[in-house]
Order: sequence, then C-alpha cells, then structure tokens
Amino acid sequence: MRFTLRQLQVFVTVAQQESVSRAAGLLALSQSAASTSITELERQTSCQLFDRAGKRLSLNALGRQLLPQAVALLDQAKEIEDLLNGKSGFGSLTVGATLTIGNYLATLLIGSFMQAHPESQVKLVVQNTAHIVQQVAHYEIDLGLIEGDCAHPDIEVQSWVEDELVVFCAPQHPLAARGYATLEELTREAWILREQGSGTRLTFDQAMRHHQTALNIRLELEHTEAIKRAVESGLGIGCISRLALRDAFRRGSLVAVETPDLDLARQFFFIWHKKKYQTSAMREFLELCRAFTAGVQRSDEIVLPTIA
Repeated sequence: MRFTLRQLQVFVTVAQQESVSRAAGLLALSQSAASTSITELERQTSCQLFDRAGKRLSLNALGRQLLPQAVALLDQAKEIEDLLNGKSGFGSLTVGATLTIGNYLATLLIGSFMQAHPESQVKLVVQNTAHIVQQVAHYEIDLGLIEGDCAHPDIEVQSWVEDELVVFCAPQHPLAARGYATLEELTREAWILREQGSGTRLTFDQAMRHHQTALNIRLELEHTEAIKRAVESGLGIGCISRLALRDAFRRGSLVAVETPDLDLARQFFFIWHKKKYQTSAMREFLELCRAFTAGVQRSDEIVLPTIA
C-alpha cells in the first residue's frame, strides 16, 4: 500500500481547511510536516489531488473523488482502534444542530447518549441551517439536526419531528389581550426576527411571501433567547418555535398571538453526507433521537425539564 492513514488524515484536514497551515495547527503538526505529507502522498501515488493558488489549496476532480472515501476509511480505522483498545466501538461523534434544536433538544440527547456510552467523545456545534448544511457537505461534522430545508445534492435528508412557529408579544402589547391577529394587523407591527440563513427565518419568509407589504423589521438577531428578551422589553413582536416559548408562555412573560392566515408549520430533519460512512455512533445517536420523539406529533409536546 503506497499511502498511510496519517497521510489520508492530513489530506482530509487540508481539503476541509483549504490551507496547509490551518490543517497543521489542527493536527498539531508543523506546517512543513503537513506540506511534506501531502507532497509525499501525491508523489507516491503519481496523482495530483489539489489545485494550488498561492497559499490556498482546493481539491481538483480526483481529490473530490478521494475525499469521501478517505473520510470513510478514517472513520472505520477509528472504530477498529477503539475496538482494539477495549471500547464498545462508540468513539467520537460530531453533531451539528440549528439553534432551536441545539438549545432545547440536542444537549439532552447528547447527555443521554454519553450516559449510555461514557467512553464516547461527542462534540456539539450550534449554528444556523446554512452553516450546518455547509459543514456536513464538507465532512466537518458527522450529523446535522436542522430546522430548515436542505436541497444540497450531496446530502441525505430524513424527516424527524414536526415543529411550528408562533407569533408572540409582551403581555402589555395590545395584541396580547386579543390573542390573535390578522395579516394586515401584523404588517403594522415592528418585528424582531432571526437572521437570513436560519431555518426559522426561511419558514417565516415563506409564510409571508404572498403579502406584498414590506414588514417593519426593527431587529435581526442570531439567538432565540435574545429575541425573547427584546420582545419582553416591548421593542416589537417576534416569531420563533413554540418549543422555545413553552416556559415563557407558562410563566406569562410572553403571550402567543395566533395567526390563522399564516402557515407556520415546518419539519425538523436529520442530515448527513450521502457518501459518508455511518459509524456505529452515528447509527446509535439517530436511533436515540427517534426514540426520544416517538409518539410525539409536534416538538412542543416533547417532555422536557421545566425551567423555574
């Protein structure tokens, strides 16, 4: 065999980072050692795997073919290493989650997984949908749990559980007493919304797409908790998942505003790269997620610890 697993590890990391220096830092190698590893891999196989433009390296056609196979081989090698070290085979797992899922579900799921498999090493990355899709596409994370649509040709998408957004306001807001609002009334309000690229914003924009009047968007924020605080303080009304608002509605610090004219239903999804080898940890975590929501029609029906 004319290559080593270490050479493939360097190749994969350089491909993901598009930089030898960044890859070397992640692998605790000197830049020259990482560069030599790539050069030797290409020399020994008589294949060029990267196009070089200054200090930036990008995969060529052959390199793109090799990447998923190299990632799969390294994943399998790690499982073999864990098995030989007396572990159950549940090694490292990197999960990406969008903000609603990451804040309210993913930490509980990862906690349950690690209790069942204390030898496992799990990393959680919380970003918006666009970022999670990109990281899955580049093999930077194993699994994604997202709340927005994904149409990437290289990514497998499976439905998980239904979710619904809800418009909400502060208790002192005029809409709070009525508990509902027409589309025309909503267009006269100031809005506090998630940023573009988030699944929540995509669902909201799709629901409003047939209404031509431009909304008064006062703030765009990247975190659901920040949106809740801004709405509580009277800066405007918001629209996020019912799951994220259950405790606030229970306490009365925020009030739901029903919107019969808007379709705010959506789906949570699992995503992974179609060419990625599914490790035993990935399969086990997916089974845990499905069991966690078994028998649940919508995300806000999931039994979670209450917050005082």
